[in-house]
Amino acid sequence: MTFRKTLFWLHLISGCVAGAIVLVMSVTGVLLTYERQMIDWFDRGQLAPSKPGGQAMPLETLLAAQPSAPTTVTLRAEAGAPVLLAYGREGLVYVDPHTGAALGKGHTGARKFFQSMTSWHRWLGQDGPGRQTARAITGACNLAFLFLVVSGLYLWMPRRWTGASVRAITWFNGKATGKARDFNWHNVIGFWSLAPLFFVVASGVVMSYPWANALVYKMTGSEAPVVGGGPPREGRPSKPSYAGIDRALAAAKRLDPSWRILTVRLTGPLAVTLDRAERGRPDLRTTVTIDRATAEVVKVERFSDQNAGRRLRTWLRWIHTGEAGGVLGQTVAGVVSLGAVFLVYTGIALSLRRFVAWRRRRDREPKQADRAAAVS
Repeated sequence: MTFRKTLFWLHLISGCVAGAIVLVMSVTGVLLTYERQMIDWFDRGQLAPSKPGGQAMPLETLLAAQPSAPTTVTLRAEAGAPVLLAYGREGLVYVDPHTGAALGKGHTGARKFFQSMTSWHRWLGQDGPGRQTARAITGACNLAFLFLVVSGLYLWMPRRWTGASVRAITWFNGKATGKARDFNWHNVIGFWSLAPLFFVVASGVVMSYPWANALVYKMTGSEAPVVGGGPPREGRPSKPSYAGIDRALAAAKRLDPSWRILTVRLTGPLAVTLDRAERGRPDLRTTVTIDRATAEVVKVERFSDQNAGRRLRTWLRWIHTGEAGGVLGQTVAGVVSLGAVFLVYTGIALSLRRFVAWRRRRDREPKQADRAAAVS
């Protein structure tokens, strides 16, 4: 067999084996495209503060007024924006920044939907002991998908480079039907989706396998972080003290006055993360560790302070969802995920057509042999 024919059969077999799982990951990827924006939109009607123009109360006072101690607090720079209190796995609550009164938990239906889609995307909807097996399956199929993308580039190349042959695999033919239509769609969608789909899938492989994650650090000559290293974080205290938090926040804000989102970690050492953008831009994030007793800055970690491997690994996480490129990046990631749905459909359809044609040829061979014997 020639190299091209061998690669074709490996491409076809990989697609048939991994197709169903790739289809699930692609469909859920489409549904998760605008997750953050959709949740914000659903939450908006429930989160109006009581006094939009009022003075926000000190964070120490607001936290002390809560019935239980949160693990993290998120503030937004917009005047009157609600304060988000997170309670670990127990959920979250929005509170009025002027009174400390609870505004609600946001749109729980939207959150449950996206949590379900994330579960299917990563673990095929499994929970408990089955999650580890499902993760291994999605990881293997994601790796197979990467092979399909790379091998598809080679198989896509026409044997003869002419205007007609290139046009046939780079533009839709509205008159084609049946096998010709499926072949045309498979090639055209694969061609236009190839580059962004490669980054989406490759970043997924990095998140699926420790060896791929380690490879990112090795390629950049950086030291990989020690998993589970460092001192354990303190649990949530039963009677926490919030003294000094406002002074600590003021010190952190002075380091980056242009922040838009500020997150305070209350468990363990007081850490404040300041974001100058929404999710997806790690280069615009600064994390400050502060001694709440003295309001002195203990440590400042900016994106530029990290080694090359960690920076690349962080970017890959947001490249996978497209959020590294903002709304436009999310849209591209969503479109190529939708393209992957059609790639699976047309690939399976072409495989089935090939199988049916092979069965028909095999069934005809004995009859032809019998007729030849009768003639002789």
